[in-house]
Amino acid sequence: MGAGHHHGHSHGHGHDHGPADYGKAFAIGVALNTGFVVIEALAGFLYGSMALVADAGHNLSDVLSLLIAWGASALAKRPPSARFTYGLKSSSILAAMANAALLLVALGAITVETLRRLFDPAPVEPGPIMIVAAIGIVINTVTALMFMRGRKGDLNIRGAYLHMVADAAVSAGVVVAGLLIWLTGMAWIDPVTSLVIVAIIAVGTWGLLKDSVKMGLHAVPDGIDEGTVRDELAGMPGVTSVHDLQIWPMSTTETALTAHLVMPAGHPGDAFLHEVAERLHHRFGIEHATIQLETDPEACALHHDHVV
Repeated sequence: MGAGHHHGHSHGHGHDHGPADYGKAFAIGVALNTGFVVIEALAGFLYGSMALVADAGHNLSDVLSLLIAWGASALAKRPPSARFTYGLKSSSILAAMANAALLLVALGAITVETLRRLFDPAPVEPGPIMIVAAIGIVINTVTALMFMRGRKGDLNIRGAYLHMVADAAVSAGVVVAGLLIWLTGMAWIDPVTSLVIVAIIAVGTWGLLKDSVKMGLHAVPDGIDEGTVRDELAGMPGVTSVHDLQIWPMSTTETALTAHLVMPAGHPGDAFLHEVAERLHHRFGIEHATIQLETDPEACALHHDHVV
């Protein structure tokens, strides 16, 4: 950029901003749900319940999504390299997108089979269906609780949590459906329940897909206002203007920022960069801040807002 330009890169000190370790939760969740998928699918086909088969299909997608999320969580901890200078943190964003896509595929397959059953209802045995679904409520609730703490700060963990919560709700719906079939003898209640389940899961999946795509496109993370960040930087002592401000998610847990600050009086020292990093962390949760200091904005080719 030429003379008079200085670069600084700083993090807030004393903060653990790496992804939390959910390895044990993932292992337990995968083991419990894998065993339940086998039991539920067999029970669904044996007792003629499409609702159970739908739930088993969703549980199978949950197992795959947990494996994807687990793998991404492990990759996010790998150190940077000469080729991947940010490490593999963004793999968690790809995992969230993959989980949403996987859910949509599973929902489509279940919907097709459910519609076939709706127009050609088969005999259903409600007792065993209710027992199996009740087991599902317990398993999915236990798994969801293991991810509940991290659901607000990590989209990847939020995806795993939503999968488990949705499955617990699905299993509860199957129990209710079994009870209604037992009381009324109406077999069509089973596929209708399956369709309701699909609709509920689709709503949550759309939110996950939308958020993960925004992250993949490097949108400013939810909860951070670009204008407020710009004002915060412009209000620092000695700063006359801010340009080329970029804010984007490095992963489902970490946010990065780069900005050019115009300071005609010159570089104020490393303490200034440290203060900028601390403010960005405490006010906005931005951990990776790279600041370029300039004395003359016209000397920078990126000082115009339309230049990226």
